[in-house]
Amino acid sequence: MTWQKNPDIPDVLKRRIYDVIAQVPPGTVATYGDIATIVGGGVDARTVGFALNAIPKDDPESLPWQRIINAQGGISTKGLRQRKLLEDEGIVFNDADRIPLMTYRWRGPSAEWAADNGFNVLPSRPGEGEQLGLL
Repeated sequence: MTWQKNPDIPDVLKRRIYDVIAQVPPGTVATYGDIATIVGGGVDARTVGFALNAIPKDDPESLPWQRIINAQGGISTKGLRQRKLLEDEGIVFNDADRIPLMTYRWRGPSAEWAADNGFNVLPSRPGEGEQLGLL
């Protein structure tokens, strides 16, 4: 299989990806892979990236594209615009210029929203929702 730089993603699939991205609240981030997992149906992180690349970034009514980052907590766009938009939402980058995912990562849509709209929920991640007992 040959990798395509700009594959033609069906509009119905883009709409599903955009519907999920619209759910990511201010002050949180999701990874490309998180969005792919929620959309399901064989969608991968690269497809999410291609769909995001197709939206206008300078439209104030645009999707919150800046909240979608890579799995290492880094931004994948050139320049400082994405970082500034995230910092304006209260997100703090660490000394390695990464976003601490344990602090800012969105836990995904509610089970009710996902079921009502035909999406998946994210699986639990280690350290989320757990309280450690005292020894």
